[in-house]
Amino acid sequence: MSGAVGNCVEVATLESGDIAVRNSRFPNGPALIYTRAEMAAFLAGAKDGEFDDVLS
Repeated sequence: MSGAVGNCVEVATLESGDIAVRNSRFPNGPALIYTRAEMAAFLAGAKDGEFDDVLS
């Protein structure tokens, strides 16, 4: 959630099963495409705290 500004990261599953991620401010712009395995690894890393140092 981005609050009142309304700029968000959008995530969608494609017909191929891949995962598309884009910036809602640029709906016609490029999307980053990840395999299900890549997205699962990213989410597992986030849950395990692998990115906690990014905010410090």
